[in-house]
Amino acid sequence: MPKDNSIKSVLIVGSGPIIIGQACEFDYSGSQAARSLREEGIKVILINSNPATIMTDPMMADKVYLLPLTIESIEQILQENDIDAVLPTMGGQTALNLCKEADEIGIWNKYNVRMIGVDVAAIDTAEDREKFRQLMVNIGIAVAPSRVANSFLEGKEFAQEIGFPLVIRPSFTLGGTGGGFVHSKDDLDAALERGLKASPIHEVLVEKAVLGWKEYELELLRDQNDNVVIICTVENLDPMGVHTGDSITVAPAMTLSDTAFQDMRNKAILMMRSLGNFSGGCNVQFALNPATEELIAVEINPRVSRSSALASKATGYPIAKIAAKLAIGYSLDELKNQITQTTSAYFEPALDYVIVKVPRWNFDKFKGANDTLGLQMKSVGEVMAIGRNFKEAIQKACQSLENEAIGLGYYGKSLMKSEDLVEYIKTPKWDRIFRIKDALMAGSTVKSIAQATGIDRWFLNQILQICNLEKEIGTHTLETLPESLLKEAKKCGFGDMQISKILQGDCTDDQVYEKRKALGITRVYKMVDTCAAEFEAKTPYFYSTFEG
Repeated sequence: MPKDNSIKSVLIVGSGPIIIGQACEFDYSGSQAARSLREEGIKVILINSNPATIMTDPMMADKVYLLPLTIESIEQILQENDIDAVLPTMGGQTALNLCKEADEIGIWNKYNVRMIGVDVAAIDTAEDREKFRQLMVNIGIAVAPSRVANSFLEGKEFAQEIGFPLVIRPSFTLGGTGGGFVHSKDDLDAALERGLKASPIHEVLVEKAVLGWKEYELELLRDQNDNVVIICTVENLDPMGVHTGDSITVAPAMTLSDTAFQDMRNKAILMMRSLGNFSGGCNVQFALNPATEELIAVEINPRVSRSSALASKATGYPIAKIAAKLAIGYSLDELKNQITQTTSAYFEPALDYVIVKVPRWNFDKFKGANDTLGLQMKSVGEVMAIGRNFKEAIQKACQSLENEAIGLGYYGKSLMKSEDLVEYIKTPKWDRIFRIKDALMAGSTVKSIAQATGIDRWFLNQILQICNLEKEIGTHTLETLPESLLKEAKKCGFGDMQISKILQGDCTDDQVYEKRKALGITRVYKMVDTCAAEFEAKTPYFYSTFEG
């Protein structure tokens, strides 16, 4: 169906202040959505309390309100403007909760405004842990054993039934706020109190922890004809137990068998179609038992998210832009020339490269902060790198962290012994990826590290290959470094400064640069075309690499 011409003006709700657990990804999505709707001749009114965002630039919307995200502000805007629809999916959990509250007290009905991009039933089902669990049971998708508690005593009772370790997941929160693991009954009281307090409806899910299972995330779009496309499948390098925002993530998924991948796809599509009657984006998280490939649903978010911003950059498919157009009535096959300039939006991106996202933390600014990673997100940002292989992408990402890392290494920083390192990496911390590399350099085995961390051996073997290459480079001076070895190092993401640190003798990164330039080992630029060069695509988005 074509655009709904009755929608002449749309209110976009932002996410408010940038806080840990909810950051610039919603500024990115909101800005895309505003531009997308204005392309269609629709008047865009935007509310966000944070002036330090691109979306609140006067060029982005027809009218910008820098007001607190409250019911009073919403009513003021509706009184001052003739608004046909509200789009709440671009402002994270803050926007969803506010729009749901406005619906419950009849604000939208009072001013004849309809909600687009999501419906209240979908928000309710996705965020109310018991409703989500019940929906999964009804459609035949497994979930971890769990019970919903609305009081402290209920929570204690259910915890005894389910057994430890447990996860406490508060309803209607973002970034894992108030959530956490409970390994013994000594920790239960504090965890329950924290979770119940964090939930705006004083409700938590007490769930059996599937620690050590692999975690995957899928980004989906659906139109009003019930067409669904999966834009990206993201694999968490860290197993279940670390919030996805604090985990290193990789796209496309690297360690899935085809049968598990197809099962995951089918279940994700079924979950989105079962969630409600709306057109837009959503994000589905799964946990997979690495031994048996048993799959359980973790959650579904009927909105754009941190991961959808990442998936947009990773694939070149502008999820928020397309989601906004679907929300005003277009179907996927009607949206032409939006992505590749040669196809409709009704296709799934193909990747001929590897994306790695590494979170950034600022624990040094928070003296005394607990730097152990868990269910509650603690990162303040992230970097994303594109390479022709995982080794190149992980090293490029680590070079971008601005934390003195030179590729996948803190040269001369680790003084721990191999056995101490293996013990240290059992606890997920911000520097675990660097310490895994240190442990492999010190002689620890992939098997022992896999057992200590739960990280898939494929990833560890890739890091071991980086270590072996580094050891080989370390046997040479700049003069004796073979051309083939230098070329291989550049293909695996080693920076010039990194190579200069590894080589014997005094050597600078400028000297390494001059040598490789003389040998013709220079960067080439490849296109992020969303279709793996299957057909001609026009896009101005490139990444550098050292492949021919």
